[in-house]
Amino acid sequence: MTRRKDPRTARLPVPAGELPAFTPVPRQYQRHDGWTPERQRGFIEALADTGSVGAAARAVDMSSEGAYQLRRQPGAEGFRAAWEAALALGIQRIEDVAMDRALNGTEEPVYSYGKLLGTRTKHNDRLLMFMLRNRAPERFAAGGGPKGLNAVSQMQLDKLKKQWIAEHEASKPNVSTAEVRASIDRKIDDIRRRIARERPERRAVLSEETLAAFARFAELRDRDLAAANADERTRKMVGGDLGTPTDFYDPPETPRLPAPERETEEPPQHPPEGWSYGKPKPPRPPKTVWSLKDDNFDP
Repeated sequence: MTRRKDPRTARLPVPAGELPAFTPVPRQYQRHDGWTPERQRGFIEALADTGSVGAAARAVDMSSEGAYQLRRQPGAEGFRAAWEAALALGIQRIEDVAMDRALNGTEEPVYSYGKLLGTRTKHNDRLLMFMLRNRAPERFAAGGGPKGLNAVSQMQLDKLKKQWIAEHEASKPNVSTAEVRASIDRKIDDIRRRIARERPERRAVLSEETLAAFARFAELRDRDLAAANADERTRKMVGGDLGTPTDFYDPPETPRLPAPERETEEPPQHPPEGWSYGKPKPPRPPKTVWSLKDDNFDP
């Protein structure tokens, strides 16, 4: 049985020159199980290999909490710079591994009834498109657009959108209620002036007969409204407002007719004998066989 390799020892050596040299963080007490200079350099190399702080800490038999605490100690400037460089290198190696898997696929075992038959190469098209969109966003657009955006570009675009929205909201004028009412009044005055300018032109096209009919209509309207306004009941109904002629029309009440007298109910009549509801019964067929119990039996 093949033993699985320990992730702490399954690292590749970091090529020389890829990581910056740094001065280890000075420690107050030198302990064999503490963050010795050798252990700090091993942590940085493992971080460059794996891109994971937890995996790098386990590789040197330390905890990730201790690594973060060491990073915050005085004199850890070089250690922090090497940390960032190792993370960038680790992420780059992870991208290389992902690209290799996207291009060449991964080997998967094939079983049949619990028996290993062999392996097959499985390609991940999603991983391939993800790598293409992030490595070449100007060529492989996401969502069918002319250009794709990687994660960093999308974050920048979202930030710019928020900034543009804030600037647009700030540029809007702060209009009060009084200014809105004044604007409405100005529009109403413009409409009235326009009607006043157009009234002579519209009046000029009317005939004398139409003008006389309209004058007679105005006279009758004023008479009816004056009579209705004099009525106390109508004045209370409209609150002193003249309103329109239809407001003063009170239709007469519809007289109610007396209810018709109900006739005495007759008892229900039963249907004649031999009659049934629904389809009538067919006539009986003529009898051809007799028995001793039948009347008029003649052997």
